[in-house]
Amino acid sequence: MRHFTTSAVRIMSKRIQFKVEGKVQGVCFRQFTVEKAQGLNLTGYVKNASDGSVSGEAQGDQSSLSQFVQHLNSGPPAAKVSKVDQNDVAAKEGESGFSQTR
Repeated sequence: MRHFTTSAVRIMSKRIQFKVEGKVQGVCFRQFTVEKAQGLNLTGYVKNASDGSVSGEAQGDQSSLSQFVQHLNSGPPAAKVSKVDQNDVAAKEGESGFSQTR
């Protein structure tokens, strides 16, 4: 049985910045994103952007982040996602939960 130290777990954690374009505001996209992120034990946030997109950051293990991005590409039923951009950013320590901001 393998035991991981706290530092090993932190190394395995990855953080992405994402931007979702299309019909993604006014269709419960942020709430959908929070529910999916919480279900995957991710931390971070999501918010509406002034250009009509939804953006945010998410942090967790690679497998969970991959699943999360798949959810972003589909969105809730009323959404019409045209594009999802993502890039790696520095991981943050001490963050708890995934939140929705304005």
